Amino acid sequence: MERWQNKVAVVTGASAGIGATIAADLVKNGLIVVALARREERLRENQRALPENLQFRYHPKKCDVRNEDEIKDTFTWIETKFKGVDVFVNNAGVVAAGVELTGANNTQTMRNIVETNIMGALYCVREAFNLMKKRNIDGQIIIMNSIAGHHIPVSPVGPLNMYPPAKFALTAMAETYRQEFANAGTKVKVTSISPGGVLTEIVPNMQKLRDSGISLLNPEDVSNAVLYVLSTPLHVQVHEIIIKPLGEKL
Repeated sequence: MERWQNKVAVVTGASAGIGATIAADLVKNGLIVVALARREERLRENQRALPENLQFRYHPKKCDVRNEDEIKDTFTWIETKFKGVDVFVNNAGVVAAGVELTGANNTQTMRNIVETNIMGALYCVREAFNLMKKRNIDGQIIIMNSIAGHHIPVSPVGPLNMYPPAKFALTAMAETYRQEFANAGTKVKVTSISPGGVLTEIVPNMQKLRDSGISLLNPEDVSNAVLYVLSTPLHVQVHEIIIKPLGEKL
């Protein structure tokens, strides 16, 4: 992790769960972190939860990844304030468990999944990559995917509707990015991380699922995968990591 000391990492969906844990762990490992999310007060709470001597490394900023103009403005601000970005973690994502694709009046719910999970990734990765390319750096882009991006699980929380198709899109996008980054002559690496079930707020009552005996990861397990990716040598590109909790049956 030495080469990332005082480098700038941007994490989306950083207000809770996996994103909040990743942002905190990156700060603790010597990076400067720009934490993006819609819930700015939660970001500030996360900043205050850090050791006092590290809080200055954490920069909370309100940002809705569904809004392309807001994303462009945010990355312009990042370039102005920090000269660019070295690590980008695309973590923002939503799910609407229990809603069927054929359900009545589901348009806005499905649109929210597509705009957050797919279009949000498209906007953010594009802006982050072009800042890295502009500075000709050995950057790292990490896309938070899911096992649902590789097969469609029978979910204990009900139908997952557009969530698996959106995650399948991220799987294809990660490979497309790998090819584009190489064809552009850059040394920017891209990694897709696909966890199984994780104990977070993305679906209500996840703790009840664990209490009922369903195996779940902790956010720290996924964050450790991010730290592993960042610890690899410059010539190594970890393209895909799939992490399942022991005993998962999905």
